[in-house]
Amino acid sequence: MKILCIDGGGIRGVFAIAILKAMEDTYNQKVSKHFDLIGGTSTGSIIAGAVALNVDMQSLLDQYLQHGEKIFMREAKVGLFKSIYSDRNLRTLLKKAFGDQQLTEVEKPLLIPAVDLTHGKPYAHRSYGKNEMTDIQIKLWDAVLSSCSAPVYFPPNNIDNKYLSIDGGLWANNPSLVCLTDSIHHFKQSLESIHILSLGTGKQNIVFSGGHEKEWGIKQWLPVQFPSFKVTPRLLDLALDISSESVSYHCELLLKENYMRVNKDLGKEMSFDDVGYMDKLIELGNEAFKENQAEIERFLEK
Repeated sequence: MKILCIDGGGIRGVFAIAILKAMEDTYNQKVSKHFDLIGGTSTGSIIAGAVALNVDMQSLLDQYLQHGEKIFMREAKVGLFKSIYSDRNLRTLLKKAFGDQQLTEVEKPLLIPAVDLTHGKPYAHRSYGKNEMTDIQIKLWDAVLSSCSAPVYFPPNNIDNKYLSIDGGLWANNPSLVCLTDSIHHFKQSLESIHILSLGTGKQNIVFSGGHEKEWGIKQWLPVQFPSFKVTPRLLDLALDISSESVSYHCELLLKENYMRVNKDLGKEMSFDDVGYMDKLIELGNEAFKENQAEIERFLEK
């Protein structure tokens, strides 16, 4: 069983899209044709949903480039009294992209991690099998929006007035381990039969240096850029990166050579909401594909 897993990472999702676009251009075949299960978290859920519906990766990349600035248009500088970003533009774009299709109507097995904030527990939206919220018929765009709602930065997504949902990256920014367990328990696969291609959204160089300060507060954890007073999501970015790499470590132990991780050191901090880095991220994604092309081809031939 071949599985494609895509990390969360906000606008850095263009890094993963560039890799998938290079695959389509090189092998002249839609990405979904290579895989039996698609998993994606946060921005990765947007990409995973598009892959599952056979959306052309060039078209998806164009959407990110065209609408990135609208999605990350600040409505608050700090986020103390309201979310830094509204989900209005993202909601509109997801509705337009995915239409009224129910998640259960997606033919390709699709998994999208999120968090049930109302009941304080992790949750995965699935296009297959039994979902925890069995009394709710959720549309694909709604499931994706749930996984994208990063705390402080976007408001929680209200699901059918029954519960609030937030970013799945809080527990599964790299959805590989969730897909692995579903492969075993739902699809009845053995470890030896499972092959995962995991795409990151770039490895950042995030360093906290507090000198000799004994007290740490918002100033240290969420640095403010002057003179704009823009709060940078350094703490959240660090948590997402550590979560993803931890999952990769465990998947490599379990699957050995059947787990392939494609990621690349970005060389600097590139905040998930900084749209100014999109061109550079696409360039790095193309480099990552070329550097791993031989191994990717071996993976696809298994």
